[in-house]
Amino acid sequence: MQARAAIANGTGQFTLEVIEVAQPDDDEVLVEIKAAGICHTDHASLNWKRPLVMGHEGAGIVKAVGPKVRGLEPGQSVVLNWAVPCGTCFQCRRGEPVLCEVSKPAYVMERSKAHARPEGTTWRGQPVDRSFNIGTLSSLTLVRAAAVTPLPLGIPFASACIVGCGVMTGFGSAVNVAKISPGSTVAILGCGGVGLNIIQGARLSGASRIIAIDRNPASVDQARRFGATHTVVPKPDDPEFEDLARQVKNLTDDRGADYAFEATAVPALAFAPLRLVRNGGMALQVSGSNEMACAPMPWFMWNKTYLTPLYGGCVPARDFPRIFDHYRRGELKLDELVTRTYRLDQLAEALDDMLTGCNAKGVIVFD
Repeated sequence: MQARAAIANGTGQFTLEVIEVAQPDDDEVLVEIKAAGICHTDHASLNWKRPLVMGHEGAGIVKAVGPKVRGLEPGQSVVLNWAVPCGTCFQCRRGEPVLCEVSKPAYVMERSKAHARPEGTTWRGQPVDRSFNIGTLSSLTLVRAAAVTPLPLGIPFASACIVGCGVMTGFGSAVNVAKISPGSTVAILGCGGVGLNIIQGARLSGASRIIAIDRNPASVDQARRFGATHTVVPKPDDPEFEDLARQVKNLTDDRGADYAFEATAVPALAFAPLRLVRNGGMALQVSGSNEMACAPMPWFMWNKTYLTPLYGGCVPARDFPRIFDHYRRGELKLDELVTRTYRLDQLAEALDDMLTGCNAKGVIVFD
């Protein structure tokens, strides 16, 4: 079957192309994508050194299933997850499927077992990889069943698709990884799509003070609508985060936050959470970075924990239904996260708007 897709060329550019997608076999599922979220990783994938179908947040409708698939059927609405577990490796067996040793990251050159068949997706007659094994910036995607979670009735595809990465990463980092305790204090550096969901996770965990930090006044105003109790606009010239740490201490009994999260995707801020937490507190660098970053060792003192969580410790069968339950009870905002929707032929504009901070989340909607 033919599909329209965004193909990254590996050297910083993309084009809209027609690809061929096979019918599912074994444990594969063919999904018609209805909405795909946009995040910074999609922009990074333009430079992953080989062609690939872009996109790793998606929701849509099952078109067909392979003979080994159970619990999914054509016509069913679903949301996809990008960390596709094998189910049998050491990490999967110990209940950490997000750390699956078989499912390789999307930027690894060799094909992983998390992929559907290499020949399942072809472009110009040759197999082409899908970003994070799912490639959601395509009107059709062929994935393993482990990448698919049923979507409850009544949830718009544009709101559902962002759960597949941005919402899960922020919410899960707060709830699954940090395990924020009731009555605690939390600081969040960066109030974009991931940061807003850390705020939501902190609010649902019962944090007493949630401090949203961003240089964009509009972003901190939005953070209040998602649950922040206090906001800070940091000074532009504060390389050692001295002033920022002072402002957070002033809001936390002159001690520092119990938990501090970085969600900016700025490498220079990777260790900033260490300056914002109290002794014995937890600092989490959520946005991920592959660049060199340094910090003075005293920032780690005393008894502070520093973590770089992956995908909010996601277990899709556990976490996606929980998120959707919160949404349906009016406890967690999804619709409000989607600042703007775009057509696939507006992808360049969507990426630009993301990079300039115009959107909490932008979503590509397919006809």
